[in-house]
Order: sequence, then structure tokens, then C-alpha cells
Amino acid sequence: MGILNTALRALVWWNGQTIGTQLFTWRNGIKLGEDSQGNIFYRNKDDSRRWVIYNGEIEASRIDPAWHGWLHRTFDNHPGHLPLEHKEWEKPHVENLTGTAAAYAPAGSIRQAKPVARTDYEAWQPE
Repeated sequence: MGILNTALRALVWWNGQTIGTQLFTWRNGIKLGEDSQGNIFYRNKDDSRRWVIYNGEIEASRIDPAWHGWLHRTFDNHPGHLPLEHKEWEKPHVENLTGTAAAYAPAGSIRQAKPVARTDYEAWQPE
């Protein structure tokens, strides 16, 4: 199984960082910090490249908004250096739950435990 894992790391990115990314990070990466999900953020010496090593599933919506802004150069200072000021009305970050059991299901959805009877339309019935 060890050879298979090594081969997967060399060829595919969705199982975690590839060997190439790990080597590049080891040689050029300057660790700046982690977000609440445990993702680790890096940059190179001249700040021309910024990247993240995910903790677990590689899903972009698992990155905190402040770190996302830094990765995409919306902010110059990273959240580990200068945390963003949060407003009282802001909700905590939640990853994208689409396709999971925790995804939003409106009233009347067949995904609801007890779907409500819909009276706002009449279902078509073939003759």
C-alpha cells in the first residue's frame, strides 16, 4: 500500500499535496500561519507566489475568508500578521455544504424528514 500512496501523491492532487508541491514548499515556502480548519498558508521570499496546504479534503470553501482574501491578494497583510476586524453582524465562516447531508433543504423538499404538503401548485397528472 505504501508504493500506491507514493504513486498517488506523485500523480494526483485531490488526495493531498503532491510530492512536487511538498518539495517546492520545503525549498521555497515561508509558513505564515494556519486558519481555524488547520490549513497551512505559505508564500515565497519575494511574495510572488502564495499557496495553501489543506488539512484534509481539498475544498476551497474550507478556507477562512480572511485567508482567502490574502491568497487572492485582496489584502497585503496576512491574517496571522494583522487580523481582519469583524463586524458584529458577521456570521462565522461555514464551508460549502452543497451535496452533503447538512445542505439546506427548503420546506416542501423531498429531503426534509417530514415534507410539508404543498398547496401553492397543482402537480401535473398524465391522462
